[in-house]
Amino acid sequence: MNPLSRAATLAAFIAPSLAFAHGISEADKQAMLAGGYLQYAVLGAKHMLTGYDHLLFLFGVVFFLTKFRDVAKFVTAFTLGHCITLILATFWGITWNYWLVDAVIALTVIYKGFDNNGGFQRHFDMKSPNLVAAVFAFGLIHGFGLSTRLQQLPLGDDKMAMLGRILSFNVGVEVGQIAALSAMLVVLAAWRRRPNFPKLAVAANTALMFAGGLLLLMQLHGYAHDADPGGFRFPEEEHKHLHEDLDLAKPDPTRDNL
Repeated sequence: MNPLSRAATLAAFIAPSLAFAHGISEADKQAMLAGGYLQYAVLGAKHMLTGYDHLLFLFGVVFFLTKFRDVAKFVTAFTLGHCITLILATFWGITWNYWLVDAVIALTVIYKGFDNNGGFQRHFDMKSPNLVAAVFAFGLIHGFGLSTRLQQLPLGDDKMAMLGRILSFNVGVEVGQIAALSAMLVVLAAWRRRPNFPKLAVAANTALMFAGGLLLLMQLHGYAHDADPGGFRFPEEEHKHLHEDLDLAKPDPTRDNL
């Protein structure tokens, strides 16, 4: 099986999980109405562990890193980036359509898979852009995505209490990231010992690009077709008209079809 076929298989395996990409559920919103700082921290950890776009990007970042110093450097850059925008954008109420923010995040996943496969050297005959700077910049984008979701919650009007909830959520995000990162590093360390790792690495990062592309299409679909940002559904009037059109298209059973 060639690398492209392996990548397609991996992407097909990953795709169903991406359908459950992270969001703030109604149950979470209701729970946070009376929730304290601990509940916000738990929600932050849960959000990171189910945030497949964040996890895929992080997986791409550490994919070829074997030294603890390098892992710490890149993860710190990503963490600083997403902490800055998560905290400041939420506290100051800066937001944007979260479908579009998540679409940009999907592009960062595609970028990392492309970079890991030597795309810049192969297709543009150039070195990869500064990786630490890129990871920091992408961290800012990921943090803004987290902020748009957090701002769906009842953070309150008291500025100090609001800041406490934001920081609690952020702590939870970091705990979730550490847990996910630990699992990734263990899996990658074991995988690198296998003789077929170099070939499978190409397939894995191609699958990463496919997964990012799928996420991108999902987010753009949500932006283009969803009147209510809370879920995928037709606007009420369009839904009504659709049924009327279908009714008109049905054959009349009383008509003699000769």
